[in-house]
Amino acid sequence: MRSVLARRCLSALASAVTLLTLLAAAPQTRAQGGEPQYFAIRGAKIVPVSGPPVENATIVVAHGIITAIGKDITIPPDAWIVEGKGLTVYPGLFDAFTDVGLPSVAPAPGAAAEGAGRRAPPTGEISRGPEDRPSTIPWRSAADEVSLSDKRIESWRNGGFTTVVSAPKGGMFPGQAAVLDLAGDRASEMVVKAPVAIPVSLQPGGGFGNFPASLMGALAYVHQVWIDTYWSTEALAIYEKNPRGIARPRYDHTEAVLGEALEDHTLVLIPANNSVQLRRALQLVDLWKLDDGDHVDGAIYGAQMAYEVADEIGAKKPPVPVLVNLKWPEAEKDTDPDEKPSLRTLRFRDKASSSPAALAKAGVKFAFYSGGITAPKDILKAAKKSIDAGLAPDAALRALTLSAAEIYRVADRLGSIETGKIANLVVTDGDLFEEKTKIKMVFVDGKRFETHEPEKPKDPPKGNLTGKWKLTYTTPEGPEESTLDVEMASDGTLSGTTTSKRGTASLLSGYLCVDKFSFTINIPIEGNPTDVVFSGTFDGTTLKGNIDVMGYSIEFTGAKAAPQSAATFDSAVHNQMSNDSIAAGGAL
Repeated sequence: MRSVLARRCLSALASAVTLLTLLAAAPQTRAQGGEPQYFAIRGAKIVPVSGPPVENATIVVAHGIITAIGKDITIPPDAWIVEGKGLTVYPGLFDAFTDVGLPSVAPAPGAAAEGAGRRAPPTGEISRGPEDRPSTIPWRSAADEVSLSDKRIESWRNGGFTTVVSAPKGGMFPGQAAVLDLAGDRASEMVVKAPVAIPVSLQPGGGFGNFPASLMGALAYVHQVWIDTYWSTEALAIYEKNPRGIARPRYDHTEAVLGEALEDHTLVLIPANNSVQLRRALQLVDLWKLDDGDHVDGAIYGAQMAYEVADEIGAKKPPVPVLVNLKWPEAEKDTDPDEKPSLRTLRFRDKASSSPAALAKAGVKFAFYSGGITAPKDILKAAKKSIDAGLAPDAALRALTLSAAEIYRVADRLGSIETGKIANLVVTDGDLFEEKTKIKMVFVDGKRFETHEPEKPKDPPKGNLTGKWKLTYTTPEGPEESTLDVEMASDGTLSGTTTSKRGTASLLSGYLCVDKFSFTINIPIEGNPTDVVFSGTFDGTTLKGNIDVMGYSIEFTGAKAAPQSAATFDSAVHNQMSNDSIAAGGAL
């Protein structure tokens, strides 16, 4: 008996020693506090963006900062050396406008679909006029709401993104954006700079009976907010200089926050996607006094129809920077095949990806952002599409790195590989925009992360899950429904979103293997981010399976959502264009 116990103990001891040896010898797949403070990538091709590429060069990182770059440099003796032969080092990629890193929030009752910018008034009461400050909460700060539990942080980082500009969603003044690095032991460690921008939405918010209920009303309201802010800032300055005998100015939270942002030259982000909206945005820059003749404190986001007005944007002095949405327009899934889109719609889908090249030709500084893209690999694919449409590859890389840092005024610390800057790096085994290129590792604030490939199906899929699905199930709270909007790659991997009363969530991973599927999302349940796994079988027309969450299993079924008429889509586009034309002529 003793000999058996002795053998077991010796075996356990040997296993423990082996494990400790492996842990000491092998690099960790995630950044660890025990990693050295010095790294050196030796003999790699370095693409600094701020200058020409350097072959067979070395880059040294110390305490999160780039300390040396070159061919003949001294590597610190205690540096962890990465052999870079056959590898290429790029600056960390920059998603210029997103909500990655912020917790998802379920839409308010009666709110519109995700991304529409609608929100009930902060008090939950019906807004009767501008004095109620509808959909206006500019004091919200992305820096205060950062959550390490957002699973997109890891997936974006695995895709080569080290930095994002993240902003709250919902409302015409939804809050303040912050520059975040996608790593840290505490949420506060992710914040690089805040605030860096005040996003504005011109979508009317609040639903039936609320002010404003139209685009023209939204434009008028937002313009009035800026007028009130400038007036209150000047009135307060006069009062503070000599308060005696003068009635004190009233305090308004919105005006106080926006006034401070304007004083600090915080960037104001103006939405504009089609040509009418883009021309209007240029007028709004002047109308809202964001241009003092020497520099401009406004930027345009959207800009997918910039191919029509790039020269007009470039002609404005000083130039207005542009954030281009990489979620290129495409036909709605499951539309009625008998309905034909308009010529204008077809032209928009065909020409949108040429907008970056048109902006570059016109001398406009621009950066890329993910928009509605839910898989980081698709961001690079969308950028590659702009290259195929005429944009130079180095300009596309700049739009994902240094140009974004310059627009948000953090180029003194981010966006390129230069000594003294934060060590945000992407190491690949080839050209970044080539589909077969793999990201080998990522450095964020000098911490090393190896990337993780999502699980791929072992056998080819049987059928195609691409499309919109209506999922039905019963929770302890009663019957519920959600919409699955999914795209399937040829190898069976899945990407997309689910939308329900709990909010919109991206698929973190997913696949279809023969007739078996599985995908995972992360949503807040009782205030805590929780993984939810959908799995089951697909028979070509329906889904059937289980939802596994917090130790519980719930059965669900899925059926294809009713196809949307292309005529309906075209009608919506026409109405939006008409409203924009009226607003551009009437509100300005």
